[in-house]
Amino acid sequence: MPGLLIIAHEPLASSLKAVAQHTYPDCAQFLEAFDVPAGMPLEEIESKARDILARVRNPDALIFTDVFGATPCNVAKLLASATEPGQVKVIAGVNVPMLWRCICYATEPLDMLMARALAGATQGVMQVAVSRPQNQTFKPGDHDQNNHLHQQ
Repeated sequence: MPGLLIIAHEPLASSLKAVAQHTYPDCAQFLEAFDVPAGMPLEEIESKARDILARVRNPDALIFTDVFGATPCNVAKLLASATEPGQVKVIAGVNVPMLWRCICYATEPLDMLMARALAGATQGVMQVAVSRPQNQTFKPGDHDQNNHLHQQ
């Protein structure tokens, strides 16, 4: 079972881990989080992230980061490149649906887990239509002729 690591700007990583544990209390055994504080030197971030990754790897790991090109992502890419090819993979743009999907399928191989994470991320983002409740009576006095959002 691949380990999961979230590296993100403080406090996002620990918040996402808390959301995951709220829904899946047993996920703590293979999920770690590292909040990158503002102003922490890059060498210290890399060292701390390397230690956390060593704890979570089994021998594979999937690292989630918040923003592509930002420090957490750059550190994650550095860690992945320092391992055997294919043992550590990185996904930027972490969100709750992505994380939950990975936890649900945590026993699958790393490549399959990565595909599920990407599917969860994209399928979990959608426009939500908000319609007027159906059983409300219309009050004529509420209609403003100057308002361009006419009720029809």
